[in-house]
Amino acid sequence: MKPTLRWLTLFTRVMVGLLFGMSGYYKVFILTAPVHARMFFTGPYANNWMPHWLLLVTGLVIPFVELACGWLLVVGLFRRPVAIVLGFLLLLVTYGHELKQPVFDISTIILPRVLLLIPTWIFSVDADPYSLDALLASRKAARS
Repeated sequence: MKPTLRWLTLFTRVMVGLLFGMSGYYKVFILTAPVHARMFFTGPYANNWMPHWLLLVTGLVIPFVELACGWLLVVGLFRRPVAIVLGFLLLLVTYGHELKQPVFDISTIILPRVLLLIPTWIFSVDADPYSLDALLASRKAARS
């Protein structure tokens, strides 16, 4: 495996993990999940097709998903499934922004995160040796 690819997978995984992890930290511990739900979901989308309970649950869950998935990416545990979950989260956020403001500019928040997730989606654990997934895989191979 080329050293350049190893660094690419490490830096993009940790960078996007920090973006999600710190965002989740802020939303859970500083802003709080109920305030997040009210400010970004139940308030702005009250007059949409979505029921209140769905908006509330989504607004309460997203901060915890960002927090957990972000820090799992930083350490490299369950990297591909976590990156897929975050991809779906970004689809949800994109839909929400477009619903509220058609032709929303995704280039500031959403697109950079998608681009940083791509290496984790496409490269195997072999290309990301500085992750807990790689450490666990090497231990498993040594036992066999």
